[in-house]
Amino acid sequence: MTEPLMLTEAREAPQVTARQAGHPALAAAARAIRAFAPTFVVTLARGSSDHAATTLKYALETQLRLPVMSAAPSVSGVYGADLNLKGALVLAISQSGGSPDLVGALSRARAAGALTCALVNVEDSPLAQAAELVVPLCAGEERAVAATKSYLAALVMGARLVQAWQPSPALARALDALPGTLEATLRAEPRARELATQLAQAEPQRLLVLGRGLHAGVADEVALKFQETAGLAALPFSTAEFAHGPARLADPQTPAVFFQARDATAPFTADTLRTLGGYGTPVTLIGAATPERAADLPTPASGHPLTDPAASALAAQLLIAHLAVQRGENPDAPPRLSKVTRTH
Repeated sequence: MTEPLMLTEAREAPQVTARQAGHPALAAAARAIRAFAPTFVVTLARGSSDHAATTLKYALETQLRLPVMSAAPSVSGVYGADLNLKGALVLAISQSGGSPDLVGALSRARAAGALTCALVNVEDSPLAQAAELVVPLCAGEERAVAATKSYLAALVMGARLVQAWQPSPALARALDALPGTLEATLRAEPRARELATQLAQAEPQRLLVLGRGLHAGVADEVALKFQETAGLAALPFSTAEFAHGPARLADPQTPAVFFQARDATAPFTADTLRTLGGYGTPVTLIGAATPERAADLPTPASGHPLTDPAASALAAQLLIAHLAVQRGENPDAPPRLSKVTRTH
């Protein structure tokens, strides 16, 4: 088959993140949020956008010390139970902005006293129209069903929102350098293709995907991509939760894709990696090296824990796209899936 759009669009990540820099909507949203002074944050998203929201949760809680919860749209939309959201900032994240459940939940949150902000790729979408504040993701048109550049755009725009809200010189430098960091990540594509070949030859029946903290949402997203594009039963876990039962699934026939960060989680995830080695689990290590082993798919250090996940996610997208092709799948048009999913 011809080269998939999934790969072409993933390779646009450096340009997407460069377009985001200095967008006036971001500064305007940050000013409004600071004036509102929320006491807590609620994220509202599904699928890949929800996985970006998971990373944003860790970013907001570690940098701004604000508690963050993930909304269940069915609470208001299906059960008709409106929450007391006075004092809350509700951050809705979506590529299309067209799912009725998100639009309805955001509208009801606004009526309940929350400040509402949409991080959305389609600027005139129903979700954008329902929000008080709109921050464009700047990903441009995405044609492949599997979200690549739009997910990365949401991941990075979350970090940009944190920076605009509470400026940090270190994070500012990392965001300025991020397009170059992602360009460097793309240069590892031949290695990603090689690892995809090895994984395809193993013909696994299932796959574990492990990460922690700021990389927990990345693990969720990568597992979803394995599921929808390569047809693999990929199971994501936080390494902290892995020992509480899922470790039973680890064996020599079940490969694992493992994210090793350069942040405070590093010594703890390195312990989990050693444990997996004791189980005989074949591991593809993405990110940083550990004291015991080099990374199989190394990523460049971005200069800040909040921007490192973007490089990890992009490297994994390259691996997954090549694996899907080698398994005879079309990652651009997975069976039973469509680009815009509308739930109620």
